[in-house]
Amino acid sequence: MFETCFGFHKKFPNFLSNLCRKYDVEQFVHISALGIENAKDSLYASSKLKGEFLIRKNFKEANILKPSIIYSVDDNFTTNFMTILSLSPIFPLYYNGSTLFRPIYISDLTEIIYQIIAKNIKSITLECIGSEEISLKNILKRLLKLIGKKRLLIPIPLVVAQLSAVFFQFFPRPLITLDQLKLLKYQNIPSGKYKTNFDLKIPVNANFDDEVKKYSYMWRDGGQFSTVDETKNY
Repeated sequence: MFETCFGFHKKFPNFLSNLCRKYDVEQFVHISALGIENAKDSLYASSKLKGEFLIRKNFKEANILKPSIIYSVDDNFTTNFMTILSLSPIFPLYYNGSTLFRPIYISDLTEIIYQIIAKNIKSITLECIGSEEISLKNILKRLLKLIGKKRLLIPIPLVVAQLSAVFFQFFPRPLITLDQLKLLKYQNIPSGKYKTNFDLKIPVNANFDDEVKKYSYMWRDGGQFSTVDETKNY
């Protein structure tokens, strides 16, 4: 099942970039992922990299965007975490929660895409990042504060993390899979190999806490009518 899913990362970009070359499409923008170059042991990372390679081979002027974690009301990142944090009294910290991210809000990413098209930029690989570097542990603490919960964040040994990932990955919306656990070993921040949106003078406007706050009420006691004491240390 997982191999079929990752195969899509290669086959569809290959098909689409060939089609765009055949019909002389002027611009091609592909959304890949940040921080996958070092994750050689991850099927997700290797399949995404293969997709990038095939696009470049078929359509040399393609733009490849590599965003850090994308967040919004419909994401599979903040919403999954807030769901688990609202239900469970404890939460496992993989790799001590030290993995770093530069989360980018969906509207900022779409603005980057718009600017690339409007400015007719071609043949660029761009790392798309938010303004703030945040560790996984810090992200969880912020989410807990936004939903007004107090939970134990417990570092767990790698072998326990692997066993839990085996269990979780068979759920419809798993907290983590074995492959995602491998990805968490690697930082999700700019590599220095490529330009970022800031290098192209395309800043981001969203603040992580401010944007997540707009939809975090769905996980608070009392829902949209609830209030959270922001001075309280959750």
